[in-house]
Amino acid sequence: MSEPTQDQLFSHQYWMQRAIELARLGQYSTKPNPNVGCVIVKEGKLIGQGYHPKAGQPHAEVFALRQAGENAKGATAYVTLEPCAHYGRTPPCAEALVKAQVRKVIIACSDPNPLVAGKGVQILQAAGIEVETGICTETARTLNFGFLKAMSTGLPYVRLKVASSLDGRTAMASGESKWITGSIARQDVQHWRAISGAVITGIQTVLADDCELNVRVLEGVELANIVQPKRIILDRQAQLPLTAKILHNPETVMVMTPFRQELADLGVIQLAPQPLNQLLQTLSQQYQIYDVLVESGATLSTAFLQQGLVDEMISYIAPTLLGQSARAMFNAEFSQMAEQRRFELVDVTQLGQDIRLRLLPIQEMI
Repeated sequence: MSEPTQDQLFSHQYWMQRAIELARLGQYSTKPNPNVGCVIVKEGKLIGQGYHPKAGQPHAEVFALRQAGENAKGATAYVTLEPCAHYGRTPPCAEALVKAQVRKVIIACSDPNPLVAGKGVQILQAAGIEVETGICTETARTLNFGFLKAMSTGLPYVRLKVASSLDGRTAMASGESKWITGSIARQDVQHWRAISGAVITGIQTVLADDCELNVRVLEGVELANIVQPKRIILDRQAQLPLTAKILHNPETVMVMTPFRQELADLGVIQLAPQPLNQLLQTLSQQYQIYDVLVESGATLSTAFLQQGLVDEMISYIAPTLLGQSARAMFNAEFSQMAEQRRFELVDVTQLGQDIRLRLLPIQEMI
């Protein structure tokens, strides 16, 4: 990285981008807490920095203030999320900033958590600290889509992942699907699992693939530093075999099924059968799962889409043809153009020979 210019050293955007980069260091380990970064600057010089590494450990502001020490007095703190204002497993960061006597706090993104929601700003301003908000807000929001949505609506952020051929097929008629995409695209999926609090699939996917849906390898990241997602199986007919690979680590498995004592004996969390929107509420409000990745067959994927529960679709497309008898990506029946589902394309990335599309559903029909 090149040396910053004098203009950059006195630029709010420059220092906030640095705080955002720090926050990303915790993207696989902080859940259910948000990703937060903080830098403390005095006279254009960095004197302290930190990020929140894991729930229960100090927040980003605390690490940055420890580095800055007494030099924090009169300095400017850049924080990617509004400093917390409540006592949880750690004391309020807003009060720590007051105690350190910083002169100014720049905040990228407000915290909709009812325990914070403006209270952090109020504590700072009541102490005579100047507060400025709205610097790099949109970039900072991408760090915590799930947390921000859950705090605002009670529902998690749902990503739907699909992998298909050029002709929109996801498996052969027999159910065989390994592998449509190449190794680089499959490695990319590990990232989306790692940032998720849960991966949801249907029982037919488990029966067909005997999948595990966990994070097995992530380049440059120690597996021990990743909070593994819960694997959630929707199994309304109680078909899950006890020999399934996904049950090798039962403490990270949840099954929506009529109660089964043998699963309880394994330590698997069982959820009563319920509609998808209610399931998402349960995950968010009872289990603090704020980011969900759906990896399933056409029936469940279509249900999430048709019920308007998908916030983002991640579509991997391989340069191959599987033919008309292969299984379709979705199984919705549309008879008129007005029924089509449209998406906004926000990113296209080539991964080896495959491409990845990131798409946001457009809720209005045309």
